[in-house]
Amino acid sequence: MMQAMRTTLTIDADVEQLLQREMRRTNRSMKAVVNDALRAVLGTRGKPARLSRYKVEPHAFGFKPGVDADRLNQLVDELEADEFARRLGR
Repeated sequence: MMQAMRTTLTIDADVEQLLQREMRRTNRSMKAVVNDALRAVLGTRGKPARLSRYKVEPHAFGFKPGVDADRLNQLVDELEADEFARRLGR
């Protein structure tokens, strides 16, 4: 069996309330509740939760043939430059 480490923790008030609630609910000591909570968070209890696979859902933007969606920023820049030049020409 592993040797226990004795330490002092400063626990925030909200965490203390959660800890007290869990101690009352399970009728267990603070030591047992804290150790189980740390094991759960640090991944030594059971297998770690497996994340679901990320799925990308494509969206049909409806661009007409010949419109290069990768160059839309360049198109916006050109339109802004044309508008700026038009305003200067007044």
